Amino acid sequence: MASKRQRGDHWEYTFKRAGVLDKPLYLTFNSEEEGDAYAKKLEALLARGIVPAEHVEPVRVGNIEQLCRQYMREAHVKFKDRGALGTVCKAVGTTPLASINVKWVDGWVTEMKQAKKLAPATIRAKVGALARCTDWGVRKGLVVLPDHPLRTLPVGYAQYTKSDSAIAGVKRVDVERDRRLESGEHEKILAVIEGGVLPRKQRPLALEFKSALRCLYTLALESAMRLREMYTLTLDQVDIPNRTIYLDQTKNGDKRQVPLSSVALASLKEYLDAREIPPGHPTNALFPWWSGSLDERQLGEVSNTLSKLFHNNRSPGIFDIAKCAGLKFHDLRHEATSRLFERTTLSDSEIMKITGHKTHRMVMRYANLRGSNLAEKLW
Repeated sequence: MASKRQRGDHWEYTFKRAGVLDKPLYLTFNSEEEGDAYAKKLEALLARGIVPAEHVEPVRVGNIEQLCRQYMREAHVKFKDRGALGTVCKAVGTTPLASINVKWVDGWVTEMKQAKKLAPATIRAKVGALARCTDWGVRKGLVVLPDHPLRTLPVGYAQYTKSDSAIAGVKRVDVERDRRLESGEHEKILAVIEGGVLPRKQRPLALEFKSALRCLYTLALESAMRLREMYTLTLDQVDIPNRTIYLDQTKNGDKRQVPLSSVALASLKEYLDAREIPPGHPTNALFPWWSGSLDERQLGEVSNTLSKLFHNNRSPGIFDIAKCAGLKFHDLRHEATSRLFERTTLSDSEIMKITGHKTHRMVMRYANLRGSNLAEKLW
């Protein structure tokens, strides 16, 4: 309860609530009855973690780092944006918000190319994350950007010009992966998983949950689902009779239904008969690696562990042992999407519904049709 004391003709009340109020709140009333009535209402709100707007001190944000920290505390920021903003704060965090204009943004982009020699995709990630942060700041009234220079950059701003390349001594370009499975690689990968052991320099690594690994690999190859979308699946998302998987947690935030091919369906049925879930993990989890936590850091650790289990530059993974040079797990999504174009008569929009791509341009990046397949369709 609030403490109170009488000082002359007025009553002073002091409110404290750890974890809710940053510091004690001092209020003065003309009478004890008025103070008690207000204290009762305020204490009820504070007990629920609510601080009335009139008692919230205005946030003082003066530079980029302060804005980013406030943004990450109060908004739902994607994991990748958090990482990008962390590097932005280290590089330009002390920059006053009042300095963010066209000249500053152009200079920052130039510095990332000419001095830092960053790849165009990395530059776009940093600029995009800060743009979304400042969008939030503008809406909250924390920053004023009349022309919003982070949103008016020209198309191709992250690409290296001749001048950028000359000064940097290198020309960084976007690398769009086009790795496809070659003849015989699929069988070699399955053989390595079935063998259950990865040779290592010090001691061999025994593969845990072989049936789960085999099913995960097959689903990726047949459905174009992302790694995280698969290992966070629960049994109630899998509809065997209707040959579909319902995704409610996707990278772009949209929900979608993924149809299962006959190969994917057979693999899933076989796995369900041998499914093992470690103690402490959700009993309705489809795969054994996810603890059920939606914490971005923990999810990132699971993704990293599984990715390295298939391909690792330091210690050979499943793809490396199978002699699939340069193949990464995410390449299976590219392979699956390309197969949808090659082996079906589905329209672009239907394929996008299956894969979850937002734009036609994005899905066409994956639709790297083999020249031989295209040639067969010519007269």
